[in-house]
Amino acid sequence: MSNALTFDIRGRTAVIRFTRPESRNPLSVGVLEELTRIVDGVDGNSSIHTLYFTGSDDVFASGANIQELARLTMDAAREFSLRGQTLMNKVASLRPTTIAAVNGYCYGGALDLALACDRRIASANATFCHPGAGLGIITGWGGTQRLPRLIGSANAAMMFFSATPITAEEALRIGLIHAIDPDPFTLVCPR
Repeated sequence: MSNALTFDIRGRTAVIRFTRPESRNPLSVGVLEELTRIVDGVDGNSSIHTLYFTGSDDVFASGANIQELARLTMDAAREFSLRGQTLMNKVASLRPTTIAAVNGYCYGGALDLALACDRRIASANATFCHPGAGLGIITGWGGTQRLPRLIGSANAAMMFFSATPITAEEALRIGLIHAIDPDPFTLVCPR
């Protein structure tokens, strides 16, 4: 296990927690590979009924590592995109219920991960954004398909083209999340 995430099983619940908030929990190539191994293991473990994804401090995750993206060749970029798509499709088709407990910033590929989950619950300070338009890129991990299906074409276009973060309240209003909880960690780690 790297220092980028932790994986715990508590009874019938599994928790993946991103643990590099100082760098906004990037979904680097290494993190995607580790997530794929974990998700494959969870899918094969019939005793796990729920899988939570969450972050640490005030960051769920920031999506792809921009420094890595800048160094990719065209072929490597295609491979990176397919790696992310494959992972998000695996998450979307997992047998256990998947829940994104969004505790803060949820940007780019992290939003694609949350969209692949069955349910999304956010803290009041969570923000959601697809910043690609500001970077001259667009998500390659399935968000262009999942987001409009979930919140409608007009809302999705606004998120994609403006690259402006939306609040948890706005995310709830447009149907991006299912609920706002003062502390989504209580869902993951009941007191």
